[in-house]
This record gives sequence, C-alpha cells and structure tokens, in this order.
Amino acid sequence: VAVSLFCVVFFRLWALQVISGDRYLDDARNNQVRTFRIQAPRGTIVDRSGVVLVSNVAGTLVRLWPATLADMPEEERRIMVARLAGLLNVPLGEIQAELRRSKADPLTPITVKTSVHEDKVEYILEHQAEFPGVQISETQLRRYENGSLLAHVLGYVGEISPEELDRRRDKGYEAGDVVGKTGVESTYDTYLRGVPGEGQVRVDALGRVSGERRFSELPEAGHSLRLTVDVRLQAAAEDALRLGIELARGTYERGWASNAGAIVAMNPVNGEILALASYPTFDPSIYVGRIDPKKLKKLADPEANSPTLNRALAGLYPTGSTFKPVTALAALMEGELRADEFIQCTPQREIDKQIFRNWNPYVNEPMEITTAIANSCDTYFYEVALRFYEREDSPLQKWARRMGFGQITGMDVGPEGAGLVPTPAWRRRHFATAIDRLWSSGHSVQLAIGQGDLLVTPLQMTRFYAMVANGGRLVQPHIV
Repeated sequence: VAVSLFCVVFFRLWALQVISGDRYLDDARNNQVRTFRIQAPRGTIVDRSGVVLVSNVAGTLVRLWPATLADMPEEERRIMVARLAGLLNVPLGEIQAELRRSKADPLTPITVKTSVHEDKVEYILEHQAEFPGVQISETQLRRYENGSLLAHVLGYVGEISPEELDRRRDKGYEAGDVVGKTGVESTYDTYLRGVPGEGQVRVDALGRVSGERRFSELPEAGHSLRLTVDVRLQAAAEDALRLGIELARGTYERGWASNAGAIVAMNPVNGEILALASYPTFDPSIYVGRIDPKKLKKLADPEANSPTLNRALAGLYPTGSTFKPVTALAALMEGELRADEFIQCTPQREIDKQIFRNWNPYVNEPMEITTAIANSCDTYFYEVALRFYEREDSPLQKWARRMGFGQITGMDVGPEGAGLVPTPAWRRRHFATAIDRLWSSGHSVQLAIGQGDLLVTPLQMTRFYAMVANGGRLVQPHIV
C-alpha cells in the first residue's frame, strides 16, 4: 500500500514539473499585479475676470520600475538603461542617480521623461521586451498660458522631493506625486491637486503589461482657483517695468546700473493684489516635466541676476524719500511736530560737527509739512529726526513697525522678506566694536529720510501707501 501511494505521489509530482511545468511557469510570470497611482488633474488657475492663466495638457510619461531592474544581470541592466537614456535624450547619469536613490523604495517607479514624442513611444512599445521595467502611461502636464507673465505669482510644479515627502506623507502624499513648488501652485497645492486615484495592472517577469488596467479608485480633479489679479493690468505692469529699466540704463552718458525692479498694484480698501511684477523673470514652463539642467544652469548664472527671486515680496531695499511720510506721520502722532509748523528748508545742516546735505543745493525757505513732503526737503526731516533722537524710546521705529515695516505682511503667497527697521538695540546686538554699536544722531537723520540700514520690500511700501489712501487702516494683502 505504501509503495502504491508513493508511486501515485511521484507520478503526480513528475506530471506537474515536466508535463505542465512550462504552463505553470508562464502563469507565474504573468501573475504579477502592480498597483499604480493615478495623478488627479490639477485645477485651473484664472484671473479675476475668469481668463485662464494655467491649465493642463495631455502628455506621455515614461517610468522605470527599479524592482524589475533588480532582478536583471548587472551588465544587461546597464546596457538597457543606457539605451533608454539615449532614446529619450536624457543624461544617463541622471537616471543612474535616480536609481541609486530608489534603492530604499524599489516598488515606486521613477520618472524618466514626460512629453515623450509619439515615435519614441511607439518604438518602446514595439520593442518592450528590450526594455523590461519600462512603463508608458498618460499624464497631465501644466500649461502656463502666457509664458513668463505672472511667473512669480503663479509659481511652478514638480515631482515631490524626499524632504517634502517626509513632511507630507501623513497628508496622503506619495513618491512620484507632482506638487506645487512656489507661488500660488505651492500655497494652494492641497486645493489644486485634487484626489489621486489607484489602479492595478498585470505584468510579466520582464515588467511588460500582460493584462488590462483596472481602476479601483478614479481620481478627482482639483478645484479651480480664481486670483485677484487682472491679467491685462499685469501685462501692462511688466511692460512698464522692462521699459523703465531700459530707460534708466540709457539715462545720461553712462546710464544707471538698473538691472532689477518690482511693481505692486493693490486695492487700498481690501488688499486685493491687482498686479505684482518682478524683473528679471522666468518661464515656469521650464519646470514642466523632466527639468533640463542646462536651462536651470542659465537661471542660476550670476549674469541672469536671480530671475526666480520675487523682488516684490522678498527683495529688500532702502526706501529713500518714500519713507518721509512715515517720519512725518510718526512726528505728528507723537506730538513732535504740528501740521502748521514751519521749519527752514536749507541746502545743508550741520549736526554734531558733520555736514548733511539737501538734495537741492539752492533752496532756502520755510516749509510746513505738506510742502516739505512735496519738495522732498531733506533738511526739514533732519530737524524732525533730531527731535526723535533726543528721546530714548525710539518712537519713529515703533511707528514704522505699526505701519507694517520690519515684519512680513502675511500675504497668502510667499516667501516674504521681513525687512529691517534699525534701532539702538539692534546696533548693540549686531556690531562688535563700541563705535559701531553706538546709535548716533547721524543714524536718526539717515533713518528719517529712508537711508542707512533701513530695508523694506516693495509690498510693505505699497501697503503703507494704501493705508494713507484709505484713511489709516493697514489692510491684509492677498492674491486669492
């Protein structure tokens, strides 16, 4: 009996291995199911009138599954990756670097290239056996309708970085997700990105699709976003900014060293940003799909003068005479100056044995506050500065902060620069030698006319003048 049973088992095992072995091997090879993430179409971005600023366009995505490559002989893997890099015109070193980074997460595909030409897609599909682990899929790519117009406001998107993933994994983000990197795309990413879907596909041992894709969860498109900006006003602002810089460069024989600038147009009543321009600028389409290192290198070139910097929000500048109304209001509020008081406007003023000159060397007449502001009389404000200097509570600096300087505005799109309103305490903290740590009358004089160590952003200055225009209310700037 025992011998009979042994013969039955042996025959069955032989049948499975020899007679049906090839069929079961084929089944096993075709029985790998991969789950893939389906990116949701990002929401469109429109201006205040509904003009589309950012939309989506269909594209083709080529991805590589590290897990499949791990089962290949090293030389075969190297040759295949090199062929793929050459076919798609992607630097081999970039793909190899991505594969090295993927060792910690081999089940997540890496993006090799987006916006792949149809002929190359067809070639890969026709020769899929030569490209194990390579997956072709459709995707949605960002389309910036007006090129560089509004680039600093809109920002751009890109594949989530490992650092970003560590911070956002608990919010449903995964490797390979496309996220907003800067501007509105970043600030409102959770609103624009929608809800990703999920699907499954059967592949063989070479990573080739061997069955239909099934969608277990369909993606939900992101929400559309309406900005407060007017695209026509924005275009006019950017044109005016470029023209102004060109004119400044051509002024006088040698010209001014003008190479950057910013414009902010804001509703003084409610803080709506109507236009926000920064120069030089860039085209956010550079960041769509796989980034060309050569184009990034051009942006980083010192000759390009930091085109990705949003100077309207983060550029820090001395204000010059535009700060004089701040000094005037602070003096009135502190009782250091009467509105009907006349002070002599002279070509220069000696203060503590140092000569401080007026921009106008010919003026010599008494002026009250409105005339002094209209004529931008420096020596008038030197006198006001000395009245502040005699006090120990830094009243001008306190009022400057109350008017929004020396701190971020809290605008919804950033990042912002806080700027600097220098004080005696600040000098004591930031300078080493006794002479440098001393706050002198000269520092008060310089501050009163917007010079010295004072630094502000164009947005802060816009907000201040909006306060003057609306009767004294400091509004919250916003772009959505």
